[in-house]
Amino acid sequence: MPSSLKSARDAHTALLARIASAARAAGRDPDAIGLTAVSKLQPWSVVAPVLAAGQRVFGENRVQEASERWAGRREGLELRLIGPLQTNKVRDAVRLFDVIETVDRRRLAEFLAREVAGSPRPPRFYVQVNTGAEAQKAGIAPREADAFVEDCRTRLGLNVEGLMCIPPAAEPPGPHFALLAKIARRNGLAKLSMGMSSDFEVAISMGATSVRVGSALFGERGAGH
Repeated sequence: MPSSLKSARDAHTALLARIASAARAAGRDPDAIGLTAVSKLQPWSVVAPVLAAGQRVFGENRVQEASERWAGRREGLELRLIGPLQTNKVRDAVRLFDVIETVDRRRLAEFLAREVAGSPRPPRFYVQVNTGAEAQKAGIAPREADAFVEDCRTRLGLNVEGLMCIPPAAEPPGPHFALLAKIARRNGLAKLSMGMSSDFEVAISMGATSVRVGSALFGERGAGH
């Protein structure tokens, strides 16, 4: 553990330094950008040293996997769901996560609204926008985002605090981040979850308030980000 803990601390420190540098280059306060460590698919032997290094916000893709990983380890952490959510997992997701970043369709929003109505600690929500209009990718179409956000807020009473996107892998991410920021401004949303290991510095320059980083923190194995 000592060597892996040292490696994790070094990687964590270096990543925070890169985030701070990107923020300062954009004229922003480094403290305004949060780091979500993408722990999905990673074994606990890899996640534990990052937790020990001081990281407290983690992103997970699957409800069941997250529930098993963080059982008995939940105290003092913020867990974010950054993967697709099935309606039959809504109850468990609402109980487990502090933030659900992938509200991507009306039916899911309606299920979430029913579940949070009786929750003593409802999560915060981000609407996922499919900025590249990719058929295989989840998310609300950009042209439908305004109406969807309004419906979530007014009819369903969901606490939508921001937007999230995953730009197409084959395209420059900048225009997609700019589009997400524009939609957020139009709807009075202050939070933007955008940017991964390969492009988080670009995302920060365009207003990201949280970046989702896996491989730059944990290494390449299984992270996918």
